[in-house]
Amino acid sequence: MKNSGNNKVLFMSQAAMIAAIYVVITVVFAPFSYGEVQVRLSEALTILPVFTPAAVPGLFIGCIISNILGGCILPDIIFGSLATLIGAIFTWLLRKKSKFLAPLPPVLANTVIVPFVLRYGYQILLPIPLMMLTVGIGEIISCGVLGLIVYAALSKYRHAIFRTA
Repeated sequence: MKNSGNNKVLFMSQAAMIAAIYVVITVVFAPFSYGEVQVRLSEALTILPVFTPAAVPGLFIGCIISNILGGCILPDIIFGSLATLIGAIFTWLLRKKSKFLAPLPPVLANTVIVPFVLRYGYQILLPIPLMMLTVGIGEIISCGVLGLIVYAALSKYRHAIFRTA
């Protein structure tokens, strides 16, 4: 039973650290993190569920906090964060497939959900397909390109960084 308690503490610690890093990156790079054309650099962390299930709640909580601190409206806080959660869950589910599939779920979730938040929450009158394109490009840059760089940097040390208790 002792090991089970250690695993829970490790899981919560990893989730908290991932959330904190997500928030810091989002806030530090705020000019790129919010709006209809955004490249949220913290979304590169959406690759982390490949390494640890703790990344799923960590990314979700980090996104919620980032959206609150960024002054986002309630629908954005809710649905934008849910898009990150959906992406993280499906990245976790795809973790044993190709590393190139891992960035796909957050790209798709945000590309589909965020434009509707922009249109109906923020009243941005650009066509939804155009916003899907701009959000999708930003997600490909942050999740795809930067996420795979994060993957390459961490994969060699995955057992030391994301070990279990």
